Amino acid sequence: MIEWARVQAILTVLDCIRPVLQADGMNVELLDVQDKNARIRLTGLCARCGSAPLMLQSGLEEALRHEIRDFGELQLVYEAGAS
Repeated sequence: MIEWARVQAILTVLDCIRPVLQADGMNVELLDVQDKNARIRLTGLCARCGSAPLMLQSGLEEALRHEIRDFGELQLVYEAGAS
């Protein structure tokens, strides 16, 4: 069962970060929440950059853990067609 308060907390964090990402041609989309973990799709220019996805994942995880004390793991999924 999905814990809607957790979903809302994750969406709130993503919404706070989204304008900065969009300014650089990037975006993230929440795909799924399982227990304490989340799957997020990475879209835009960053999905095709070398180390940017790893740095973005690290930053997103840090922001999520800062706001959601018991946040688990973040799984990054790349948009279709991204290399």
